Amino acid sequence: MEQTCLRLGRAAYVLAMAALLFSGLLAKPTPAQQAIPDLSLVTESLPDAFLNQPYSVRLEAKGGMPPYRWSVESGEMPAGLRLEENGNLTGVIAKPGDYRFSLSLSDSSSPRKTVTRDFLLHVTAPLELVWAAFPRVEASAITGTVKVSNQSKDDFDLTVIIVAVNEIGKAFALGYQRFDLQQAVVNFEIPFQSTLPQGSYVVHADAVAEIPAKNTIYRKRLQTPSPLAVTVGP
Repeated sequence: MEQTCLRLGRAAYVLAMAALLFSGLLAKPTPAQQAIPDLSLVTESLPDAFLNQPYSVRLEAKGGMPPYRWSVESGEMPAGLRLEENGNLTGVIAKPGDYRFSLSLSDSSSPRKTVTRDFLLHVTAPLELVWAAFPRVEASAITGTVKVSNQSKDDFDLTVIIVAVNEIGKAFALGYQRFDLQQAVVNFEIPFQSTLPQGSYVVHADAVAEIPAKNTIYRKRLQTPSPLAVTVGP
């Protein structure tokens, strides 16, 4: 009887120790759980965007437990641009400027891991045309200067025409140039001047940039807000 009790006691002890060992194993993280690296953003900055041109960027991340989920945390993205949950940032932007916003990345672990990052998106026009010297009257001539900029990633076949239109709708050429404007060339100056008959003139400056390989055309126009009076004839 005594031996039987002793055997039963040993068996109970063994079972108890096995239960403790088993519960300890269950409480420990599995190798797969231990191997999950920290969640982090790979994309550090955004490429510039151009007005009225398709924009597409795939945001990149690593670590954590995929699949990931992206969202706008704060700030305001430009109108026309959208962020999909899978990290695709796409759209067509119609207004230039610098846009600052914060994006959030979450993984699928439980509880979810989340990281955020601030971004700056610079939106610019590929073709810029501005007055460098505003049109003015000098004796019987109208003179001035325009500046053109190629802020795209392509070379332009550029045509610039400046005309003065009088009160009866007759146009007089003040300047004309056609040339290749290389990418990243900014503030290239084009002076213009022409002697005109007496009259009241509105000055128009038109720039047309063509990229034949892409079948793409950009246009810009300037116009004086009020007529310029030429009071001395040639």
